[in-house]
Amino acid sequence: MKSLLLIRHAKSSWDLDVDDFDRPLNHRGKHDAPSMAKRLKKKEIKIDGFISSPAKRALATAVFFAEEYDMKLKDIITVPTLYEPTIEAFYNAIEDLDDNFKTVAIFSHNPAITNFANQLTSFTIDDMPTCAVFAVKGDGKKWKEFISAEKKFWFFDYPKAE
Repeated sequence: MKSLLLIRHAKSSWDLDVDDFDRPLNHRGKHDAPSMAKRLKKKEIKIDGFISSPAKRALATAVFFAEEYDMKLKDIITVPTLYEPTIEAFYNAIEDLDDNFKTVAIFSHNPAITNFANQLTSFTIDDMPTCAVFAVKGDGKKWKEFISAEKKFWFFDYPKAE
């Protein structure tokens, strides 16, 4: 069985002098990301793979989660197509995962991450708030099988849900 956590980046700055790709996390984002990472760890969710959009806000969110799991920046795999992604970009990123990973967190952006989450199971959401986690489990031993495997909704969580 493989587990997938889709995580929208934490709240970011809307500084108009910065390109969208380079927008950093704002104060709330810097609070929510480590808080959500701690919440997942408290649930005893063992993430062993970290995949991220290379955009500053997504990668910064991934770093907070990786640090909670005693991983380093070098352990985060950046996938350029997860910035302004298509549904196909998510599928391609999943198919390329190392089969040694059992539970993978993918950090990306709205609206695509919400749209992708809604394609995975019969459980749907209106919107993934910033730093939300949408989790599913899929039958199969290989990530290439994940797309066609039977998937089950695991949980949905976000900072203001507590």
